[in-house]
Amino acid sequence: RWSRFTALFLLTGIPGQEDVHLWISIPFCLMYVISIVGNSVILFIIKTDPSLHEPMYIFLSMLAVTDLGLSITTMPTILGIYLFNSREISLDACFAQLFFIHSLSFTESSILLLMAFDRFVAICNPLRYASILTRPRIAKMGLMFVLRGFILTFPLPFLLKRFQYCRANVLSHSYCLNQEVMKIACSDITVNSLYGLFITLLMVGLDSLFIFLSYVRILKTVLKVASPTECLRALNTSVSHLCAVLLFYTPKISLSVLHRFGKGSPPLLQILLGYIYLLVPPLMNPIVYSMKSKHLRVRIIRLFVKRWVSSLPGSSAGYMADENQGTSIPSWTLTFEMT
Repeated sequence: RWSRFTALFLLTGIPGQEDVHLWISIPFCLMYVISIVGNSVILFIIKTDPSLHEPMYIFLSMLAVTDLGLSITTMPTILGIYLFNSREISLDACFAQLFFIHSLSFTESSILLLMAFDRFVAICNPLRYASILTRPRIAKMGLMFVLRGFILTFPLPFLLKRFQYCRANVLSHSYCLNQEVMKIACSDITVNSLYGLFITLLMVGLDSLFIFLSYVRILKTVLKVASPTECLRALNTSVSHLCAVLLFYTPKISLSVLHRFGKGSPPLLQILLGYIYLLVPPLMNPIVYSMKSKHLRVRIIRLFVKRWVSSLPGSSAGYMADENQGTSIPSWTLTFEMT
């Protein structure tokens, strides 16, 4: 049996800006709307278009699902603070939230590694690409990495439950993180600290290392290509993934270092890094991939144009029949396929 002196935690917004929390909520609401709509559209496009049922887009759909999960996990507490000044969260709810935040974050790291492997095979061994990245193998790899993240994160809430929380119950973020919660326990947190460091190094450390090594091999392979044009073309296929990697790992690693070693760092810096770490990747990933992928961009444009056309009563002039879908689309949208 165990007891707890603190029955709830208090989450924190941006200190000193309580009077303008309602105004601050506007960009947060916009970010969540764009994140949820953007990732949902990408999932819908990939699911409904058979030509996008390729390894690269299957991995992208996994990334979109993970980003949706992260957005839905953090949205209630962040918007609750800025819209309704609701700072209280029960211990059990806090433990559940940190479990999903950390497990989904580790899953996203694993998916970025799988996407790096996809680029590695496509550039370094293109002739065997189809035989290596088959759908059954992709499904097994995806399931294995998802289970890895959830299984390694599963002990965290139970390790925190055994503590008594008798110190100040104010957390420095608008959501719960393992590093924050264990700091306010009035017990020895050595086991929690070591386990948290272990899974971070095992997941994020190894994933980022393998991603780095993959791109070293990719760079070596590309530099062997005689034509500079072909070299740039090959590297251009990895730009979207490199952006996703930088958007995810830079704030995550920085925040982990600050939590463990930056005791004298400004609190505002930790808060901003925390928001960047959890909100920016789900926001930017669908935008970056939509802009860089011609096939995805064309189909998104067609989707919204069709919705717009269907809302116009009796408007049929200047449109061509889409042979595949049997619906009407503007003839000028076909020019996007040439760009």
